[in-house]
Amino acid sequence: MSKILVVDDEAIITMQLEERLSVMGYTVAGMAASGEDAVNKARHIRPDLVLMDIVMPGKMNGIEAAVIITKELDIPVVFITAYADDSIIEKAKSARPYGYIVKPFNELEIKAAIEVALFRKASELEEQKSIKSAQEKNRVGMDAGFPEPEGLACLDLPEIKAVLLQDIFTDIVLFLYTDQVAKEPIFKFALDEGIKKGGRNLFAYFQSMLPKYFPKEIQKKELYSHRIKRNEVYSLVPVIDKCTDSLSGSDTRGSLQILLDFSETEEFDDILAIRKLLLAKKETGISVSGILAINIGKIDHTLIQSLADGISKIIVSTGKETTLSFAHHTFPVGSVSVVPQSTIDDVVKKSLEPVVLSLLDRPISGYDIVHEIHNRYKVLIPQARIYTLLHELLDEGYLEIKVSGKSKLYCPTEIGKKHISQKLDDFKQVFQHIMGGGRGDGAESPDKK
Repeated sequence: MSKILVVDDEAIITMQLEERLSVMGYTVAGMAASGEDAVNKARHIRPDLVLMDIVMPGKMNGIEAAVIITKELDIPVVFITAYADDSIIEKAKSARPYGYIVKPFNELEIKAAIEVALFRKASELEEQKSIKSAQEKNRVGMDAGFPEPEGLACLDLPEIKAVLLQDIFTDIVLFLYTDQVAKEPIFKFALDEGIKKGGRNLFAYFQSMLPKYFPKEIQKKELYSHRIKRNEVYSLVPVIDKCTDSLSGSDTRGSLQILLDFSETEEFDDILAIRKLLLAKKETGISVSGILAINIGKIDHTLIQSLADGISKIIVSTGKETTLSFAHHTFPVGSVSVVPQSTIDDVVKKSLEPVVLSLLDRPISGYDIVHEIHNRYKVLIPQARIYTLLHELLDEGYLEIKVSGKSKLYCPTEIGKKHISQKLDDFKQVFQHIMGGGRGDGAESPDKK
């Protein structure tokens, strides 16, 4: 569990951050209200990361404190500040921060910034370790009389992979995770997709901030959220029964999409009973699909095996690098693709237009598009590129702007919906043609013969 030092001169902010960080699974190792106090506590506590305000009372501001902490202690710093003018940002760069969040912030922004910063630091340490190892091998080789190589061309670094699932709502998926995993963005994406599909959606959890992001959907009963209290996992049985009593067949409107997150595992027999109930519902012809998620940090392999029995799709997420994999012999290999993250970066950046168009199926802000792309593909796109595309669509009359609070939401017009649908279909046809997957010559697909 990562230790975090929170630095802000406003007591209310530090208290809010302490509460939210604890819910996210981090340990708040200390709090400070000035630059001097932050440096002293960082030296004493040695946290994994510092969340730092910039403007604070005293002789030392947050930027000056961050410079000392990063140079002397090699601890990553993420700035959280109400100031975003160019002069402040330029000064902040001197501290080489691992993130910069502007107040007011939300929990997912904090979570994403922390995870990216921790991952970046871990990657840097791994690279330093590999370079040191390579240099040591070179030194030994030179001592043995071998010539010195021209640079370090090949470092033995782990390659990050991304696993792409075509559809999480074709069956029940078992999602096994550990404490280090940033699960909230994954779960938010799953809830968004379930609501788009229609039917009934059930989100059950021990602790989560996600319900606050779906107030309208909960009010309209498009999403039913149920908090699982400790020692009351069994309370899910009547909830599931109620959700499925009137469901039958494979009609989308008669389907139930689930996201059940068991972050506490003391009541494992009750969790097994829930799994058995869901599988029994499917056997009777009821359309039930979605994610059954469980924290595997406190259970052994025999319990995992009993939980996986009867579930064919299994995903394992095991750390800050978030390596996703399937771990069951009946997993349908054809439904996943494993590709390097660098390929994802190239495709998303070079084919940004269809990516943005695919997100315009609902009113959405440019800021949310940037975050959605990052959450889905782990790719950071400059906001300027996003807004350039949006303004072109506005000029053509394909989008209109609606104001919601302080946010500008981009909404497709009636002609825009047709244009976006046609454009996405055109992109699909071109990609299929390039990759040799097109059937424009009327040839019959082998699987239809």
